[in-house]
Amino acid sequence: MDFYNIKNAIIFGFFLSFMIGPVFFMLIQTSILKGARAAIMFNLGVILGDVAFIVIAYLGSRHLLERIKDDPRLFFIGGLILVIYGLITYFDKSNKKEVEDAPIIEIPVSNNYLKLLLKGFFLNFINIGVLGFWLGLIVVIGPTLDMNPNHIFWYFTTIIISYFITDLGKILLAKKLKKKLTANVIYRIKKTMGILLIIFGVGLILKGFIPKEKLNLDNFIERVEK
Repeated sequence: MDFYNIKNAIIFGFFLSFMIGPVFFMLIQTSILKGARAAIMFNLGVILGDVAFIVIAYLGSRHLLERIKDDPRLFFIGGLILVIYGLITYFDKSNKKEVEDAPIIEIPVSNNYLKLLLKGFFLNFINIGVLGFWLGLIVVIGPTLDMNPNHIFWYFTTIIISYFITDLGKILLAKKLKKKLTANVIYRIKKTMGILLIIFGVGLILKGFIPKEKLNLDNFIERVEK
């Protein structure tokens, strides 16, 4: 896997960490009430849930994607999924109430790390939308990596590592983040995330209609130099 894909995976993992939802608030809440170690255990449970979904999505779509990986319509489908996800995020009417209405989730009284790990796992795993998200991402990314298992493994591993490191920062700065995360800030973050998903999705849709050689940057540079 080249530097370009590694860089994209790192950036994607960073932004993914700021997707607003129950897990986001629970992580901040756990860090403030129980400390950094407890929050890290909870976060590891969340990540295990993501890993499980990634494996399920990959195994469930691998054979189909290998057969149609060179079909440009695949970019259209993947882009459409991201556009829809972005529109839902952007127009979510609950955005401004997200902070005030954030779910109050029971945190174990004692620092039972196993319970926190399981709580993080199941809180993430019961959200079927997370599976849909990872499936859509595999549909988009897999063909660009030629469905190479090794490249796909390292791409998504890089996303998870970037995501985890960013979450560590959130855990350490939880008290400051809690004060900064007003309803308006949450609203703006979700709007921004929605716009980015829409832009990326539209780019993929266009890629499905533009001949591959016209998208090749190396060929473009060679023509300019001539």
